[in-house]
Amino acid sequence: MKNYPPQFKAAAEALPQARPEATIRQVAADLGINPETLRNWVRAARANRPRGRWAEAPAEPPTPVDAVRELEEEREILSKAAK
Repeated sequence: MKNYPPQFKAAAEALPQARPEATIRQVAADLGINPETLRNWVRAARANRPRGRWAEAPAEPPTPVDAVRELEEEREILSKAAK
């Protein structure tokens, strides 16, 4: 049984909703995971999501471009602090 990092799970759970034209089977194949695993993650995420009129929308995971940009900013700050 494989263990996946929480960031990977969060991103994988969001993909079927972000790509409504794709099926869970297609998304799972793109990620290289079992479709039932992805289906279980999506179901668990939906069950944990608050319901009701005032429920907040779930936060979207950062895109790879945003993550790279954030790392570059952190590196710049650290290099300035080291000088």
